Amino acid sequence: MEYNEKKFKNGIKFHVIKTDKFKTNLMSVFLTTSLKKENVTKNAVISSILRRGSRNMVSQEEISKKMEDMYGASFDCGLDKTGDNQVLKFYIEVVNDVFLPKNNENLLETSFESLFDIVFNPYVENDGFKEEYVEQEKNNIRHYIEGKIDNKASYALERCVEQMYKEKPFGLYKFGYVEDLDSIDGKNLYKYYKELISTCKIDIFVSGMVDDKIFDLIETNENIQKLSEREPDYVVPNILNKEIALAENVVTESMDVTQGKLVLGLDLKINNPYERYYALLYNSILGGSANSKMFQNVREKAHLAYVASSSYLRYKSNIFINCGIEIENYKKALELIKKQIQDMREGTFSEEDINNAKIGIIASIKNIDDEQDTGISYYFGQEISKEKIEMQQYIDNIQKVTKQDIINIANRVSINTVYFLKD
Repeated sequence: MEYNEKKFKNGIKFHVIKTDKFKTNLMSVFLTTSLKKENVTKNAVISSILRRGSRNMVSQEEISKKMEDMYGASFDCGLDKTGDNQVLKFYIEVVNDVFLPKNNENLLETSFESLFDIVFNPYVENDGFKEEYVEQEKNNIRHYIEGKIDNKASYALERCVEQMYKEKPFGLYKFGYVEDLDSIDGKNLYKYYKELISTCKIDIFVSGMVDDKIFDLIETNENIQKLSEREPDYVVPNILNKEIALAENVVTESMDVTQGKLVLGLDLKINNPYERYYALLYNSILGGSANSKMFQNVREKAHLAYVASSSYLRYKSNIFINCGIEIENYKKALELIKKQIQDMREGTFSEEDINNAKIGIIASIKNIDDEQDTGISYYFGQEISKEKIEMQQYIDNIQKVTKQDIINIANRVSINTVYFLKD
């Protein structure tokens, strides 16, 4: 896998990942903008409305027909929260030209034309998005928002994040808020869309059997030519100088549940960027694998949890511990979880634990190029954080982490929020 990039205009960059592991090319456009309460719901609706039609494919049916004509290409879109940013993502996956019948088709160019038409040349009526489409997508977003309580585990995690980041961008829900939907209509949404396209950070990726000529193909596209220079409105993640909670915030909520959901949000004090490798190992040993302390001690030995794991959120220097427990076991489970955190501070873990964690993390790094979308996500993460590192160097940095490094980071971990969802 070989990676190259090119700055087209300020705030707009092209990225090419050359790989011969796949018979398809994957193209994507990422629109990144800072999280704001007044715009978060609009962005969610826009991510859905753009798939409904473009100026040259005026309906979802026409887009689907175009994909069928392109030998069964697939189009998809999504919405992510990355640090203090909201990212609107659009993808087209299509068979590589070398595997097509010899009829001189340029499917790669056709795919880019279609993708750019959808993202940058949307279907408009009377200076606004089609009202029928807008109302339908508002209802879909409403269902997303109202339905987040259906998955109690993800709901509990989301509520813990909201409690930790009250009145801060990262505390916003990526699909927005029901109360903001009523004020959105076709005209004001289109007006905001034009503002978004002229101010957001734009990253265009292609992964597959391509060469550097692809840069010219993208650059000369009519829709790309129309894009203007900008000082992109996005937030570069800063994992240093993090505000650390001085005391635990304990939040308990009641709902009709048969199993309690316990989430602990931890703050990490990171002094330099290199320490994120220590945090990766720390998290893996604490709860990030089947060999972890959480899994082995809280779930398997004590039988206090059906699920017991942790995840490291590097863009915010947080670790979240997630447990599904019997409601009456709350105090016992919380006490044992805190013991695992204290044991990490005291170095109560072995070299075997460290080696197992390294093996797991390195395996995940080596698997990045096994799927095209994970490769794109890897390089987008580097782009958004402005930290470029080759995969082998990443692996080498993991290998160099020592037990004392992990103990040092463990002693800069504090509990910010304890969230418990019970009946």
